[in-house]
Amino acid sequence: MDRTIYTEDHEAFRETCAGFLSKKVAPHIEQYIEDKALPRDFWLQAGELGLLGLEIPEEFGGSEAGDYRFNAVLGEELSKVSSALGSCWGIHADITAPYIVALGTQEQKERWLPKVASGECLLAIGMTEPGGGSDLAALKTTAVRDGDGWVINGSKTFITNGYSADLVVTAVRTSPEKGAKGITLFGIEATDEGFSRGRKLDKVGQTESDTAELFFENVRVGDDRIIGQLDMGFIHMMQKLPQERLGCAVSNIAQAKQILVETIQYAKDRKAFGQSIGAFQWNKFLLAELVTQIEVAEAYVDNAVAAHAEGKLTAVDAAKAKFYSSDVQNKVLDHCVQIHGGYGFMNEYRVARAWRDARVTRIWAGSNEIMKELIGRELGF
Repeated sequence: MDRTIYTEDHEAFRETCAGFLSKKVAPHIEQYIEDKALPRDFWLQAGELGLLGLEIPEEFGGSEAGDYRFNAVLGEELSKVSSALGSCWGIHADITAPYIVALGTQEQKERWLPKVASGECLLAIGMTEPGGGSDLAALKTTAVRDGDGWVINGSKTFITNGYSADLVVTAVRTSPEKGAKGITLFGIEATDEGFSRGRKLDKVGQTESDTAELFFENVRVGDDRIIGQLDMGFIHMMQKLPQERLGCAVSNIAQAKQILVETIQYAKDRKAFGQSIGAFQWNKFLLAELVTQIEVAEAYVDNAVAAHAEGKLTAVDAAKAKFYSSDVQNKVLDHCVQIHGGYGFMNEYRVARAWRDARVTRIWAGSNEIMKELIGRELGF
């Protein structure tokens, strides 16, 4: 089924993204996997093409697309190559940068955004804590007022880009007595005394993505590092999470769709009992189901992208897109592995890596159970 949300301008941008990725990125994926990280060259080259500044105003070095559909196009193309690429870019440009653009002071924008757009300053966002998971209101990292500044102590975990980040937008508790209403966002720079990183975490999938623990031991910062309003961090995060979840949905479907296309070709090429394995009725019917499931999910996600581009996407609809797309993604990829047989369990095959990479999508950005809780509340329960 033809997709209708993208114009000629979007498709021209897609060609630019795809060309960059095929020439400059895809040939080096094996090295990224071995290093468990994306090199700074990736970020600098992406910055030169304007791929990191879609959310950043031109006065601060960005391209300020003003149309989320461009974000979605880039997210799709990255995820076709590697879902880890999509998640790393998403954290930097699609999730964290908008906090600074929308909430930062003029000084903060001038200080950080030009280098964010160029790839010189890599971003991460510090929400998740070792004992908190999806419960963002249960943060234990604290910022205590000391004179004219703040002293921050605590830790974060599962932080994408955490090992390489130059700036971490970090959620901390500033007024413990206020509960969720006592959280503030701070910009913590990697050069700040007392800031440190743990090891690169050894994950089941998303290997190209550097994921780390972060530690704050008496990190001293001034009021000039507060992003947004004091004690309004939880509200700020709730306002930004729909875009994060939509970005996940875009990536989920793009990755699964690409691997399904490759699996269909494999089913045509692979012979057994004198014919292609795709010609067997079970496989033929299964592939018909998978194609339909992907197209139906893609149509919903496209509708959500169009709504978000118009400023109309609700948090509940973003939750629906996030949980449903990840469920479809995991089901489709599991079948793709099965169709590949023993080869589907080999790391040298993209289908095996994609299957591993996809498992986390039902957990991060708020687990699917949390998404269903949000949807259920909207139903009046």
